[in-house]
Amino acid sequence: MEHFIVSARKYRPQTFTDVVGQQAITNTLENAIKNNHLAQALLFTGPRGVGKTSCARILAKRINEEASQSNEDDEDFAFNIFELDAASNNSVDDIRNLTDQVRIPPQTGKYKVYIIDEVHMLSQAAFNAFLKTLEEPPAHAIFILATTEKHKIIPTILSRCQIFDFKRISVFDAKEYLKTICSKENINAEDDALHIIAQKADGAMRDALSIFDRVVSFSGNNLTRGAVNQNLNVLDYDIYFSLTDLLIENKIPEILIAYNNVLSKGFEGNHFISGLASHFRDLLVSKDSSTISLLEVGDSAKKKYQEQAIKATMDFLLQAIDKANDCDLKYKTSKNQRLLVELTLMQIASITFDGAKKKSRNYIIPATFFTTLTPKVTKQNKKILKQSKQEVNEVLKVKDSKPLLKDVKRRTSALSFKSLSQKKEYKKVDEEENYDNHPRTNFTHKQLKDAWKKYYFNLQDIGERSMASIIASDEPKLYENYQIGISVPNELMFNQLNKGKPKLLRFLREKLNNYGIQIIINLNETVEKKFAYTPQEKFAKLKEKNPLLEKFKTAFGLDL
Repeated sequence: MEHFIVSARKYRPQTFTDVVGQQAITNTLENAIKNNHLAQALLFTGPRGVGKTSCARILAKRINEEASQSNEDDEDFAFNIFELDAASNNSVDDIRNLTDQVRIPPQTGKYKVYIIDEVHMLSQAAFNAFLKTLEEPPAHAIFILATTEKHKIIPTILSRCQIFDFKRISVFDAKEYLKTICSKENINAEDDALHIIAQKADGAMRDALSIFDRVVSFSGNNLTRGAVNQNLNVLDYDIYFSLTDLLIENKIPEILIAYNNVLSKGFEGNHFISGLASHFRDLLVSKDSSTISLLEVGDSAKKKYQEQAIKATMDFLLQAIDKANDCDLKYKTSKNQRLLVELTLMQIASITFDGAKKKSRNYIIPATFFTTLTPKVTKQNKKILKQSKQEVNEVLKVKDSKPLLKDVKRRTSALSFKSLSQKKEYKKVDEEENYDNHPRTNFTHKQLKDAWKKYYFNLQDIGERSMASIIASDEPKLYENYQIGISVPNELMFNQLNKGKPKLLRFLREKLNNYGIQIIINLNETVEKKFAYTPQEKFAKLKEKNPLLEKFKTAFGLDL
């Protein structure tokens, strides 16, 4: 079996032009060599895997190549390069041995180059022993120090060195270098797959190559985005795109299910919420052509960001980023981390809720708009339902013998159909007005529900909470000929809703642009009552639990 060489070693830069993402430093060093303007002590500092040691080795070879005009092989100058690992050679004795070697001139070439890696690991005494040699080395000696932690080096050493700060390698540069390697290795790779690897490397080219080798071992010579996500356990950005659509559309139940699916795949909540905040940030910079360059994603993903940025308003994105960032900060100290993320998602989903009166920044859509009081349909009720079809047809004055009863069957108990024929339920509104010449635009059940919710919040805004609670007690049902039905469980709510029906009818007609709409109120006392809506009903509920409340009310002459 052929010996495998990892990509980090196989494709280690051999010239300054091979170094990725450090053009400013490599150009400076190249010019310094050509102009004979190179310092005798250099310090290379920066994050791991950005090319510090590679540049030091290239520089060491280039110094002697430039100084020697002969056609000698590069290997001859390898004897002039000495590498010292300061992590394991950090004592005073090690530095003394180094200073003794420095005095001996090179046998071939002009310079002896000493590369001291992880120089910050030297002890205080070793630094002091190194000071004089570093300040006034022999003419044939050049020192190149490399470190990831410049702040640990004493100032007297720093003042004697020419410092080069290596930057993190950008995602774009790392991706382009990986493309070059794929072409050399005959590997077919999707642009998004290489982009994910470059992002995961976090600015370190060595890490990017290590991840690349791992993914190639997993998926072979065909790198796809799905294979990379699966191998690296990375959340696919499609999850964030679909979740953001749900957040904009205020679909809280679907959002909670989607988050549960993310957790079931083994992802942590803090990684999810920080990724969601980054997604909102990317949408924000996608809204303006001048900031689109800040988006570090592939071309196909960039189009998706631009499309979704049109749907998301600026106000939504700013508030969403603030809430997601706040959740990320509180995550580690929270005792119930899952609940914290879920509350954050519900708050974000409530930002764009139409008609919502924002009493606080932590507003959440009421649960009444996701669940309604649905009475149980028994076998007896189904039998009555079958017998009542003809009666319902007459009441609704439907010409077609098959009315739209699907929604009625699902939402209303059978006894409610018998009560539809009661005369008091069909009091016509605005009978004196003639709407024959007014528009009758078709509308869907969803549009009706949206208009119904809008009217609910209008009532809340003007303080009519009792009427608002009646409106929210049942979901409106749409029949043929633009008939809208709603069921109430008692006489009091029936009378109050009947009194406010003209305003509701006028609002729905204008909102839906249909003046043929009629509202049918159904008194259905068989509906199981789960909530108390009016003050009288609330007091009755409390009195059932504690009969002394009636005496308390009478004794002090209190009113509801």
